[in-house]
Amino acid sequence: MKKQVILTSFVLILSSLACQAATLGASSPTQADSTYSENELYSDNFSKTSSGWDQKDDSDGVTGYANSGYRIFVNKPNWILWANPSKSFNEDLVIDVNATKSRGPEDNEFGVICGYQDAKNFYLFKISSDGYAQIGKYANDEYVGISGDKMEQVNGINSGGKTNHIQAKCSGDTLALSVNGNEVFTASDSNPKWGDVGLYAGTFDTAGTDILFDNFVVSKP
Repeated sequence: MKKQVILTSFVLILSSLACQAATLGASSPTQADSTYSENELYSDNFSKTSSGWDQKDDSDGVTGYANSGYRIFVNKPNWILWANPSKSFNEDLVIDVNATKSRGPEDNEFGVICGYQDAKNFYLFKISSDGYAQIGKYANDEYVGISGDKMEQVNGINSGGKTNHIQAKCSGDTLALSVNGNEVFTASDSNPKWGDVGLYAGTFDTAGTDILFDNFVVSKP
């Protein structure tokens, strides 16, 4: 069975997240799609550890700079961790990032955030290493699946330690998720989508999801 969100298992991070550099076995992420450069609003290849992303390292897991990328390691079952660069975008966005599973279960979740108002209100675009995806949101601390009640199996997601290119569109009432150039979901939602952006990863029954992100780009649609 796959994959019902368990709200009580999520960690809501109200302050800075964190990390110390760690050695990972991830494959090298590919370059972000250069077609977005002309409309680029913000980008980070995580080569500088002072670029402003949250950092955390405790028993729940790790978020922070590592191996010229950005690492999120979740050390508890049925848990998520996320991080933001502390930016504010008051316009429609397209977010691109490369994500590589370094280790941990295939039954995981990871992706990008847009419209981040606070720890109780933001949008999630998620995939899993075993081929599932979903668009969802937190609204007043309650999780709602927008593309469907659960993560659904889709084509085109790379398994194992292969890199996946994730693209999320937050534009007007439209939300869209693409993976490796293939659009897997579109959905509509009328709530505001402006705010901060971010990255996140999570676990289900097995702890140890470990994702390395690289080439994070925010662009105009």
